[in-house]
Amino acid sequence: MPFDVRRFDIYRKVPKDLTQPTYTGAFISILCCVFILFLFLSELTGFITTEIVNELYVDDPDKDSGGKIEVSLNISLPNLHCDLVGLDIQDEMGRHEVGHIDNSMKIPLNQGDGCRFEGEFTINKVPGNFHVSTHSATAQPQSPDMTHTIHKLVFGEKLQVQKVQGAFNALGGADRLASNPLASHDYILKIVPTVYEDLSGKQRFSYQYTVANKEYVAYSHTGRIIPAIWFRYDLSPITVKYTERRQPFYRFITTICAIVGGTFTVAGIIDSCIFTASEAWKKIQIGKMS
Repeated sequence: MPFDVRRFDIYRKVPKDLTQPTYTGAFISILCCVFILFLFLSELTGFITTEIVNELYVDDPDKDSGGKIEVSLNISLPNLHCDLVGLDIQDEMGRHEVGHIDNSMKIPLNQGDGCRFEGEFTINKVPGNFHVSTHSATAQPQSPDMTHTIHKLVFGEKLQVQKVQGAFNALGGADRLASNPLASHDYILKIVPTVYEDLSGKQRFSYQYTVANKEYVAYSHTGRIIPAIWFRYDLSPITVKYTERRQPFYRFITTICAIVGGTFTVAGIIDSCIFTASEAWKKIQIGKMS
């Protein structure tokens, strides 16, 4: 006896509502196609778009940095001559550097009466401070003016990512031009290590920071007022990590299949109900006429 594969056919009889064309069925089919197209485009947009997931953990992410953090500072002092401006660095590891000049530049402002200081330097990953002052000048001015504007203060690499809204340059744009010229300024910074990992797995290391500030008049042991702009920092043990992720392709295909299958299944049920109700109504009308 020959083997007949037709015995495995589960679609031996196609329901009448699936073979008979109707205006209702055509309308539902067009509506389904539009609906499927809309959901498909929505899923495609979600598949192409990269999402950024963040997490927190306790660790030092940039172990290859040698315990150093790169700092980029850009500050203007419109009423202090460049010969008087200097950068001092000190921390709890015993570092005490007065008049740091490596990778720094002083640009005269206001016909030489002011100065714009731009510098790049490194600090140790321990609590400490760096400050802009006249401490390194050969002669101290009688009335130094520490009014200033901070254009940039960035730790590590500045992340240029639209979806990451972090405080990487929290002091950028800080304006103290209307403050007391003889006042010292303390900026207390809490630095938070930040890692950004893109789709290729490449990591970039940066640092966000929060800031609080106070303004006061400080006197030296000789009774003179020697103002300064202090940046006192401490590091948080918590690391923030941003990771780029994209929806897996198999999940995208599964979702598309679910959209197509589910839409046509629901549409078939609706069309079948309408067709059955229409047929029943026709029979009722025929019965009344007879």
